[in-house]
Amino acid sequence: MKKAILTLASVAVLALPACSRPLTDQEKTIVGGVAGIGAGLITANAIGANKNWTVLTTLAGAAAGIMVARNYQTNQCAYSNGDGTYRTRPCPV
Repeated sequence: MKKAILTLASVAVLALPACSRPLTDQEKTIVGGVAGIGAGLITANAIGANKNWTVLTTLAGAAAGIMVARNYQTNQCAYSNGDGTYRTRPCPV
């Protein structure tokens, strides 16, 4: 299992530089989701999680990756107000 995950991650990393044009917003979202999935799988594997937790970390990683990609597109970051609401401001450089 570890070998398969490492192989998949290596192929994904090597395939990214093959893009010769800037990515569209949709492609950035997809790349963010796939990167999040990879990070979730690697994290679950590293901590020895069971199959249920592996699924959860994979889904959480995908969601986080998509949100990072969307924030990157708009250059807006969300900050908690502490009462359950958020405000958006330009991301720090």
